[in-house]
Amino acid sequence: MRVKVTIEMNDKCEFCTVGKKVEEMNPKELLLYAAAYCAGLTLKGILDKEHICPKKAEIEMYGELDTETVVAKSLYRHFNILYRIECSSLAEQSKIGRAVNLTTEKYCGTLQMLRRIAPLSHEVSIVSIEEVATH
Repeated sequence: MRVKVTIEMNDKCEFCTVGKKVEEMNPKELLLYAAAYCAGLTLKGILDKEHICPKKAEIEMYGELDTETVVAKSLYRHFNILYRIECSSLAEQSKIGRAVNLTTEKYCGTLQMLRRIAPLSHEVSIVSIEEVATH
């Protein structure tokens, strides 16, 4: 069974859940939420140092359980984190890509912890929306 949690950056550059509220999540979903939120804060910290604020950012964290339904004995077999980010330029796109890799591979402690439970993979989708000047 696949369990999924999605967070997105709002107009105040803060991450909030999409769909379910945190207080409605079961423990398996809360683990995914904690990992996604930690990744979001880590990514935001790196981008702040680069003076980059994405136009849009969404992080989806999901895990594959070894049971058909969520029960206390369910164990995660695999985790995946998907970053969907929209930025203003190709230069930002490159810096955001680097920031995502640093977040996922080095700096987010919660993602490092998940790797001790099950394999973790990540996907990145960064779209650059450069504004075209018209004459």
